[in-house]
Amino acid sequence: MRIALSQLTTGPDPESNLGLLRDEARRAADGGARVVVFPEAAMACFGTPLAPLAEPLDGPWAEGVRAIAGDTGLVVVAGMFTPAPDGKVTNTLLATGPGVEASYDKIHLYDAFGFAESDTVAPGSEVVTIDVDGLRIGLATCYDVRFPELFRAHADAGAVASLLPASWGAGPGKREQWELLTRARALDATLWVAAVDQADPAASGAPARSKAPTGIGHSVVVGPDGTVRQSLGPEPGMLLADLDPDEVASVRRAVPVLANRRLSELG
Repeated sequence: MRIALSQLTTGPDPESNLGLLRDEARRAADGGARVVVFPEAAMACFGTPLAPLAEPLDGPWAEGVRAIAGDTGLVVVAGMFTPAPDGKVTNTLLATGPGVEASYDKIHLYDAFGFAESDTVAPGSEVVTIDVDGLRIGLATCYDVRFPELFRAHADAGAVASLLPASWGAGPGKREQWELLTRARALDATLWVAAVDQADPAASGAPARSKAPTGIGHSVVVGPDGTVRQSLGPEPGMLLADLDPDEVASVRRAVPVLANRRLSELG
């Protein structure tokens, strides 16, 4: 199955960002993709007040994403913000398109490196997978990549790939951690990991937004054996990748880490 990772830089205006998604989805469709994946915070970049712009899953922004999916025939995965109790929002991935309608609320919030996502964002609690053309795919977001149990849960649910939209925080060593963690999660769960980050704002000519995690680029597709198959630099771009489910089965036969787990016996 061919997927497209659209590495872009979003700004604070949801309507303008929707236009970016529309143009990129058309590029993905022209490239033969079945799924196009946009970064976390595709609706509006971090560093923007989130509560005033949050919308429900049946609101106009989500409906705009559904229209893009309908126009292109693609399954679209994009990060948005939905209302939550106590004035907070939920960091949500919307997955929509032919035969697919699902949402994932980010479970692990980015309370690290001097940033406190939980001040304004409520955590999710449910593992979510989608089925596209008979293939099961797990959904995760950014900081989730530091928690291997989520990706193993995708594999236990039958997934052959995990999609990881992100808006990765910049800083010393953060690019190296990004590559290490995406490769490690592919190995942990012996599945494909397709991780799409926001492009580096500096490479896009966009203004920096204080300490907000606004992306470093370097989107990556990692095979189930942990090897990097394709990657981008810091600037905006699109990556087209063909994910082979047979390779997942082959790697799991050779390195059956999922079958060999013994934690239940140690409890």
